[in-house]
Amino acid sequence: MQMTDTREINATPAQVYAALLDPEILKACVPGATEVTGNAIDGFEASVTQKVGPVKATFKGQVTLSDLVENQSLTIAGQGKGGAAGFAKGGARVRIEVTDTGSALSYDVEAKVGGKLAQLGSRIIDGFSKKMADQFFSNLQEHLEGPAEPKDDEAGDGEKKGWLKRLTAKE
Repeated sequence: MQMTDTREINATPAQVYAALLDPEILKACVPGATEVTGNAIDGFEASVTQKVGPVKATFKGQVTLSDLVENQSLTIAGQGKGGAAGFAKGGARVRIEVTDTGSALSYDVEAKVGGKLAQLGSRIIDGFSKKMADQFFSNLQEHLEGPAEPKDDEAGDGEKKGWLKRLTAKE
């Protein structure tokens, strides 16, 4: 499974780069992470619990960083074992570029699974992998930018209303 995407983040490349190297931030951003320890030089150890289709497992594994170019790029490689559920391994090439609004974070991800997980089929695995990557980068973006501003409803009073309440609301 391979995927590529770019995300605009309202933070400097130095802030984005530092966040990608911080185990506490990684723990907060990786969906299902229960533990992330280590450092960028020696690598990280992580424990992640996820449910993929009917298979739920806790994966324990290692993540190493290489090709580190400060505030510009890095390569992430990881592998984990989930007991009877199987294994997952993969990597990502991450690039950070300066933009008018902060940084553009681009990534190319490749992942492979084996064991019971591989029996689920490529559509389920590909969809789950994309969802995990999207969630990680959304969490990272929210960590760096803060929570998204709530949007006001059409009435302009700030109160959220369903479509039926908006239709029946008195002016």
